[in-house]
Amino acid sequence: MVVRCGRELAGACSAMRSLGKDQAALTGSVSSQLATENNCKVKQRYHHPSETLNQLEVPEHIHSPSLEMLLRRLRAMEAQQDDKFASILDVVGKFGTFQRRLVALTFIPNILLAFFMFADIFMFTAQKPYCNTSWILAIDPNLSEAEQLNLTLPREPNGSFQTCLMYLPVAWDLDSIIQFGLNYTVSCQDGWIYPETKKRSLVNEFDLVCGKESNMEGVQTMFLAGLLIGSLIFGFVSDKLGRYPTILMSLLGLIIFGFGAAFVNTFHQYLFFRFVVSQALVCYAISSVCLATEWLVGQHRAHAIILEHCFFSMGVMFLTGLAYILPHWRLLFLVGGAPVFPLISYIWMLPESPRWLMLKGKLGAAKRVLCYAASVNEKTIPLSLLDKLQLPGKKVTKASVLDFYNNRHLRKVTLVMGCVWFTVGYSYFTMSLKLKDFGVNINLTQVVPGLMEVPARLCCIFLLELMGRKWSLILTLFQGSLMCLLILILPPGEMEGEQMGGSLVPHPRLRWAEHYLAIELKSMMVLMIVLGEFSLAASASVFFIYTAELLPTVLRATGLGLVSLAWAAGAISSLVVIQQKLTFLPIFLCCISAFLALFLCSLLPETQDQPLSDTLEHYSLQMRNVAEELFTKEVVVDDGTDEVTKNTILNSMIQKSDMDILSNVSLQDASLQGRGEETDPLNN
Repeated sequence: MVVRCGRELAGACSAMRSLGKDQAALTGSVSSQLATENNCKVKQRYHHPSETLNQLEVPEHIHSPSLEMLLRRLRAMEAQQDDKFASILDVVGKFGTFQRRLVALTFIPNILLAFFMFADIFMFTAQKPYCNTSWILAIDPNLSEAEQLNLTLPREPNGSFQTCLMYLPVAWDLDSIIQFGLNYTVSCQDGWIYPETKKRSLVNEFDLVCGKESNMEGVQTMFLAGLLIGSLIFGFVSDKLGRYPTILMSLLGLIIFGFGAAFVNTFHQYLFFRFVVSQALVCYAISSVCLATEWLVGQHRAHAIILEHCFFSMGVMFLTGLAYILPHWRLLFLVGGAPVFPLISYIWMLPESPRWLMLKGKLGAAKRVLCYAASVNEKTIPLSLLDKLQLPGKKVTKASVLDFYNNRHLRKVTLVMGCVWFTVGYSYFTMSLKLKDFGVNINLTQVVPGLMEVPARLCCIFLLELMGRKWSLILTLFQGSLMCLLILILPPGEMEGEQMGGSLVPHPRLRWAEHYLAIELKSMMVLMIVLGEFSLAASASVFFIYTAELLPTVLRATGLGLVSLAWAAGAISSLVVIQQKLTFLPIFLCCISAFLALFLCSLLPETQDQPLSDTLEHYSLQMRNVAEELFTKEVVVDDGTDEVTKNTILNSMIQKSDMDILSNVSLQDASLQGRGEETDPLNN
């Protein structure tokens, strides 16, 4: 055995020497490379070949497209060699029938996510209430509605009826009431009527008027509180129980508390249902991104997540169309929530993440789901490749929330991405609230941003290819924050005048030029809000892709949940700050959050063409290897170093290949010794 092994090693080394000669002949021999390096005074310390490849960067003064392409391809090759799952998924099919079906399964849930998230906007449409004074009909049932209101309601100075006061009922006859009139006013005693209302909403269903308007803000607060709690709980649950059961839990929550909101009897029941459904929404958002990230590789992963978000934007338009057509808020929940019932079939259609299965020690289940995916794609996984799928350590990988504090790199990523997500949430909600202040039609405030968000997210595909994850996020976040800052600084473009009959009448001293300028400024503000939401929608898609790739599989969902806390915190901060009516505070918070987010985001590593980290050990090693600008610190490059850099990269690849072959020969010898103990490739 020793003799045979020695011969194999000698043969492998001989093959590698011949391979080295062939590659040196294509780019100049290795010896000429060393001489050129000495002439050019290249100073380089020895590193492991895999580290050397990760540290290689193109110097700023070299603008060789061929060199940049070579670096990118070699990094991609290195990433595929280090990632066992990437190698297996290459055999399974990078984007075959199985992966396309997996992405298609996210379309309907994402539409429903948008529907249930923004449904409250159409639940509180403006209403004109009047006190219910039906007591006078007992005196004369033939009174018309106009006569009834004229006799029983006091009037405002402008002649309109007061909405929260009524005349005190008296035991007079109709002639006495008409002759002497009623003088004593009280608050509404028998509820309210809405004679001018054409649609039924929560406002006239539960009489949320005359001092009860704060309940509308309570719905937003309860919804955001549910997002906070759901982000914290269900991210941890997804990493503990798996992506598959967590997604099923979220869909069950949408059925019971989303569709079931149509049957509530009190406003407090509605608050509770919205509180729970918000947790189901964030639960699905986190788990679905993790599942797509762990099943797909390379550019297909980014394309799938962007496509999911496009259907989320389409869900906003779906909600707006239904709200415009349907006259009752209960019908809106019944019709819009009905597509949630076919999602019960996901029990049999949705796969579990093989990466998560492997980390939990379920190798047999991981191999079975990979073989099933290969069969759907009409591929076959070689047993030799399937046997390489092993636990990352001797024991099942364990991790906890405390690792976000103990692990330096993980703590850095979480804090930076939390700051970015806080900025996105704050800016988005600030612009949405500002758009309402301009009196734009409620349907337009949802349709126009929804239409703009689809191309915004699709533009991310090209942006990611050109700039990578990090700089794409920085660019879109900068644009969105800049628009938010301009909206807060510029005057709102309101006209001076008096409120008459629900409309603004220009003041007589306001000249026509000033009136025209106010209208133009208002139009410009609305345009900036739409452009800001365009940029923030793109940054949200890039954020999910980037964050999911930065986090290790063992804590990916928990990390996404923690940074989602920051988004909810940003949204709540926007609601609180805007209500304070302070001009300086919103501007200050926007500037500080945007500056910190942009600066901290520039410190993170790029994840494009990098393998996914599964364990904390691999994660820490990879984060050290992908640090930026290491090449310029360790290699002093002078003139004409294009070819030297190429040869250095190729030489590192030769060394890496040499070590890989020697390692593979040793593994094959060890596997031959233990082959008698293996009977089934799918056993654990």
